[in-house]
Amino acid sequence: MRASSRLALGVFLYFVSTTWLLAEPRLEFSSEIVWREDVEGFGGFSALWVGKDGSAFIAVSDQGRIAEGKLERENGELVQVTDTRFDWLRDPRGQPVEDFLVDAEGIAVDEDGNFYVSFEAQHRIWKYRGLGAKAQAIRSPRDFAGLQNNSGLEGLAIDGKRRLYTLPERSGRMDRPFPVYRYTRGSWDIPFRIPRRGEYLPASLDIGPDEKLYLLERDFSTMFFSSRIRRFTLDGDELVNEEELLTTLPGRHQNLEGLSVWRDEKGNLRLTMISDDGFKSFWSTRFVEYRLIE
Repeated sequence: MRASSRLALGVFLYFVSTTWLLAEPRLEFSSEIVWREDVEGFGGFSALWVGKDGSAFIAVSDQGRIAEGKLERENGELVQVTDTRFDWLRDPRGQPVEDFLVDAEGIAVDEDGNFYVSFEAQHRIWKYRGLGAKAQAIRSPRDFAGLQNNSGLEGLAIDGKRRLYTLPERSGRMDRPFPVYRYTRGSWDIPFRIPRRGEYLPASLDIGPDEKLYLLERDFSTMFFSSRIRRFTLDGDELVNEEELLTTLPGRHQNLEGLSVWRDEKGNLRLTMISDDGFKSFWSTRFVEYRLIE
């Protein structure tokens, strides 16, 4: 083969290989920190929202706790948690939630700063106007009453049109997809369903700045959790272009339960997650962050 032909072939193969790599989005690990506070009821965080600048955050726990704070960074990477404030989630009377009303699992924040919380027990969504505010109940569809105990509304997201999306942790059968419920101006529908892939179950849901739907899932086996992240394109009332962005080894990040997607100053999408320590001494509350490479 002539030198010119070999050069042309090499250029062609390089172009094909690099194009293929760029066409496959993937998540690149960025940073991870442990969060500890000497506060009553600290731990069990199962939902997370991170602001547009990657600093402000809100986290809620499955024991009815809510926390606000800031994520301090150096060169864009997580360093520590500061400026924290804690309170209890309130019921519609303004009293701290208790007993079977505490199990919060999802959070979404609208453009006015109101936040919505989904609960796994007594399957429902409540709206709050701020830390310490009393809840405003969102009318639930009839389907919520039939959801399994401890397997209810595991994730919550909001899109640019202020429509809420939520889904249950279980679908009822291995071959049955997960229904996604959408709330729009007082009414509910099921615009689409998410295919169930293997043993993984939903842990959190978010709609990123790219208006795509991100699903954090987990699988538990032999005392360790494995995490998976899938992304879907919203096309009207359909989900298309399913992409698996990440699957971790068991125990890599303990029990990731909350997910928030935002865009950094360089234009990169970042996925920040929080782990649920289960109030166990051998686990810890962690912020884990990945950068999306497209």
